[in-house]
Amino acid sequence: MLVVSNSSPIMNLAAIGQLRLLEQLYSKIIIAQAVYKEVALEGAGLPGADEVDKFTWIETQVVKDTSKVFLLKSELDLGESETIALSIELKSDLLLMDERLGRAKAFSLGLNCVGILGILIEAKKQNFVTEVKPLMDDLINKAGFWIDKKLYTRVLQAAKE
Repeated sequence: MLVVSNSSPIMNLAAIGQLRLLEQLYSKIIIAQAVYKEVALEGAGLPGADEVDKFTWIETQVVKDTSKVFLLKSELDLGESETIALSIELKSDLLLMDERLGRAKAFSLGLNCVGILGILIEAKKQNFVTEVKPLMDDLINKAGFWIDKKLYTRVLQAAKE
Protein backbone atom coordinates (compact mmCIF):
# COMPACT_ATOMS: atom_id res chain seq x y z
CA MET A 1 0.00 0.00 0.00
CA LEU A 2 1.40 3.37 -1.04
CA VAL A 3 0.73 5.98 1.67
CA VAL A 4 1.62 9.69 1.66
CA SER A 5 1.44 11.66 4.91
CA ASN A 6 1.22 15.28 5.91
CA SER A 7 2.97 16.51 9.07
CA SER A 8 0.06 16.39 11.54
CA PRO A 9 -0.32 12.59 11.80
CA ILE A 10 3.43 12.19 12.29
CA MET A 11 3.84 14.93 14.89
CA ASN A 12 0.69 14.10 16.85
CA LEU A 13 1.27 10.34 16.94
CA ALA A 14 4.88 10.99 17.99
CA ALA A 15 3.63 13.31 20.75
CA ILE A 16 1.62 10.45 22.29
CA GLY A 17 4.26 7.77 21.71
CA GLN A 18 2.29 6.02 18.96
CA LEU A 19 4.19 6.89 15.77
CA ARG A 20 5.00 3.22 15.16
CA LEU A 21 1.30 2.66 14.41
CA LEU A 22 1.98 4.11 10.95
CA GLU A 23 4.64 1.48 10.32
CA GLN A 24 2.43 -1.29 11.69
CA LEU A 25 -0.51 -0.26 9.55
CA TYR A 26 1.22 0.78 6.33
CA SER A 27 4.82 -0.57 6.44
CA LYS A 28 6.14 2.63 4.84
CA ILE A 29 4.96 6.20 4.48
CA ILE A 30 6.18 8.85 2.09
CA ILE A 31 6.40 12.53 2.95
CA ALA A 32 6.98 15.52 0.70
CA GLN A 33 10.09 17.68 1.09
CA ALA A 34 8.01 20.53 2.61
CA VAL A 35 6.64 18.14 5.24
CA TYR A 36 10.15 16.96 6.07
CA LYS A 37 11.19 20.60 6.49
CA GLU A 38 8.13 21.32 8.71
CA VAL A 39 8.70 18.33 10.96
CA ALA A 40 12.49 17.87 11.08
CA LEU A 41 13.86 21.38 10.63
CA GLU A 42 11.22 23.89 11.72
CA GLY A 43 9.99 21.43 14.34
CA ALA A 44 13.45 20.55 15.67
CA GLY A 45 13.12 19.36 19.25
CA LEU A 46 9.40 18.66 18.87
CA PRO A 47 7.76 15.22 18.62
CA GLY A 48 8.46 13.55 15.29
CA ALA A 49 11.47 15.67 14.35
CA ASP A 50 14.13 13.07 15.08
CA GLU A 51 11.96 10.19 13.91
CA VAL A 52 11.62 11.40 10.31
CA ASP A 53 15.41 11.14 10.04
CA LYS A 54 15.84 8.00 12.12
CA PHE A 55 13.04 5.72 10.90
CA THR A 56 13.83 4.09 7.55
CA TRP A 57 10.13 3.44 6.92
CA ILE A 58 9.54 7.20 6.56
CA GLU A 59 10.77 8.23 3.12
CA THR A 60 11.05 11.78 1.80
CA GLN A 61 10.40 12.51 -1.86
CA VAL A 62 10.51 15.68 -3.93
CA VAL A 63 7.37 16.65 -5.85
CA LYS A 64 8.08 16.81 -9.57
CA ASP A 65 4.92 18.67 -10.61
CA THR A 66 5.69 22.10 -9.19
CA SER A 67 2.84 23.68 -11.18
CA LYS A 68 0.34 21.52 -9.24
CA VAL A 69 1.93 22.69 -5.97
CA PHE A 70 1.70 26.31 -7.13
CA LEU A 71 -2.03 25.92 -7.91
CA LEU A 72 -2.77 24.23 -4.59
CA LYS A 73 -0.87 26.93 -2.67
CA SER A 74 -3.59 29.42 -3.60
CA GLU A 75 -5.82 27.56 -1.11
CA LEU A 76 -3.46 25.61 1.19
CA ASP A 77 -0.10 25.89 2.90
CA LEU A 78 3.06 24.51 1.29
CA GLY A 79 3.11 21.25 3.26
CA GLU A 80 -0.48 20.39 2.40
CA SER A 81 0.02 21.45 -1.22
CA GLU A 82 3.10 19.29 -1.68
CA THR A 83 1.47 16.37 0.14
CA ILE A 84 -1.57 16.41 -2.13
CA ALA A 85 0.53 16.93 -5.26
CA LEU A 86 2.82 14.04 -4.27
CA SER A 87 -0.15 11.82 -3.53
CA ILE A 88 -1.54 12.51 -7.02
CA GLU A 89 1.88 12.10 -8.64
CA LEU A 90 2.54 8.73 -6.98
CA LYS A 91 -1.08 7.57 -7.37
CA SER A 92 -1.07 6.77 -3.65
CA ASP A 93 -3.61 4.42 -2.12
CA LEU A 94 -4.05 6.65 0.92
CA LEU A 95 -3.31 10.19 2.04
CA LEU A 96 -2.90 10.92 5.76
CA MET A 97 -4.04 14.46 6.59
CA ASP A 98 -5.94 16.12 9.43
CA GLU A 99 -6.40 19.70 8.28
CA ARG A 100 -9.99 20.35 7.21
CA LEU A 101 -9.25 22.45 4.10
CA GLY A 102 -6.55 20.07 2.94
CA ARG A 103 -8.80 17.04 3.38
CA ALA A 104 -11.65 18.76 1.53
CA LYS A 105 -9.32 19.57 -1.36
CA ALA A 106 -7.92 16.02 -1.38
CA PHE A 107 -11.43 14.53 -1.49
CA SER A 108 -12.44 16.93 -4.29
CA LEU A 109 -9.47 15.64 -6.29
CA GLY A 110 -10.58 12.03 -5.77
CA LEU A 111 -7.95 11.09 -3.20
CA ASN A 112 -8.60 8.56 -0.45
CA CYS A 113 -7.84 10.48 2.73
CA VAL A 114 -7.89 9.63 6.43
CA GLY A 115 -6.88 11.58 9.52
CA ILE A 116 -5.34 10.58 12.81
CA LEU A 117 -8.67 9.48 14.31
CA GLY A 118 -9.29 7.16 11.37
CA ILE A 119 -5.77 5.81 11.86
CA LEU A 120 -6.57 5.04 15.50
CA ILE A 121 -9.82 3.27 14.57
CA GLU A 122 -7.98 1.16 12.00
CA ALA A 123 -5.22 0.38 14.51
CA LYS A 124 -7.85 -0.96 16.90
CA LYS A 125 -9.55 -3.01 14.15
CA GLN A 126 -6.19 -4.61 13.39
CA ASN A 127 -5.46 -5.17 17.10
CA PHE A 128 -2.44 -2.86 17.24
CA VAL A 129 -4.12 -0.99 20.12
CA THR A 130 -6.71 -2.23 22.60
CA GLU A 131 -8.53 1.08 23.12
CA VAL A 132 -8.92 4.31 21.18
CA LYS A 133 -10.31 6.47 24.01
CA PRO A 134 -7.08 6.82 26.03
CA LEU A 135 -5.20 7.66 22.84
CA MET A 136 -7.73 10.36 21.92
CA ASP A 137 -7.46 11.71 25.46
CA ASP A 138 -3.66 11.78 25.07
CA LEU A 139 -4.01 13.61 21.76
CA ILE A 140 -6.12 16.25 23.48
CA ASN A 141 -4.07 16.54 26.68
CA LYS A 142 -0.50 15.92 25.48
CA ALA A 143 -0.52 17.00 21.85
CA GLY A 144 -3.09 19.81 22.08
CA PHE A 145 -5.12 18.14 19.31
CA TRP A 146 -8.65 19.54 19.14
CA ILE A 147 -11.52 17.05 18.80
CA ASP A 148 -15.14 18.19 18.62
CA LYS A 149 -17.34 16.47 21.26
CA LYS A 150 -19.65 14.99 18.61
CA LEU A 151 -16.69 13.65 16.65
CA TYR A 152 -15.18 12.24 19.85
CA THR A 153 -18.41 10.32 20.46
CA ARG A 154 -18.61 9.12 16.83
CA VAL A 155 -15.03 7.84 16.96
CA LEU A 156 -15.77 5.90 20.17
CA GLN A 157 -18.84 4.39 18.50
CA ALA A 158 -16.83 3.45 15.40
CA ALA A 159 -14.22 1.85 17.69
CA LYS A 160 -17.01 0.05 19.58
CA GLU A 161 -16.04 1.64 22.90
